[in-house]
Amino acid sequence: MIWGRIVRTGLPLLAGIAILALWESAVRLGNVPIYVLPGPSAVIVALIENFPGLVSALGVTLEVTFIALALAAFSGAIIAFLLIQSTAIERTLFPYAVILQVTPIVTIAPFVIIWVDDIFTVLLILAWMAAIFPILSNTLLGLKSADSNLRDLFKLYGASRWQTARLLLAPGALPYFLGGLRISGGLALIGTVVAEMVAGTAGTRSGLASRLVEASYRLELPLALACFALLSATGVLIYFVIDWLSHRLLRHWHESAIAPR
Repeated sequence: MIWGRIVRTGLPLLAGIAILALWESAVRLGNVPIYVLPGPSAVIVALIENFPGLVSALGVTLEVTFIALALAAFSGAIIAFLLIQSTAIERTLFPYAVILQVTPIVTIAPFVIIWVDDIFTVLLILAWMAAIFPILSNTLLGLKSADSNLRDLFKLYGASRWQTARLLLAPGALPYFLGGLRISGGLALIGTVVAEMVAGTAGTRSGLASRLVEASYRLELPLALACFALLSATGVLIYFVIDWLSHRLLRHWHESAIAPR
């Protein structure tokens, strides 16, 4: 088992090192200008030299991301419970959730910027819009997946609607909710990044995506790629943190988290 973990961790790491080595070699042997394609070494130098400012900007991006994700998780679950109460309600409201999902954020952003004065609220709204649908749709699917025989049993024993939701529907929908949360974690970050690029935030409260755009305009590609690397690493970290949380919540009772014997 330990050897298997080493292999699962080591192979992707070795592949990444090989790709970076080939990238560095190609840039040096081809004498590619740094403003066209910097090598990994130049990106690392830019990351180290600008680390305090980049971490501060990343903090702003993460603040919006986590608040938007929390709001999406809460509102998505609540709306899913609302839709499950009636087929008529679901047929009336769910199409609007689909429209919200398939509409590109960049087309909505100009209107939100006009209607909302505070730039932080603008970023929050756009990131929330990007993150809510997977949670809503997955939770709704989980609520619908409750065993019909168990539903009948709850009715037979005179359980109230609240008791049925708390003791049957919610536990059964939890794996689906967590699956949607894993997807929405990355989407919340993507929504924040897109919103920062469209809204054009600046100053001390500018996020990492704004720093990336500024660096690319100035042809400071090592700095821009350093911002990109931080954002990518953050997205991976968010996914694995939520995945770890899901495993902790489900490991004792759900098949998806129980280790095979």
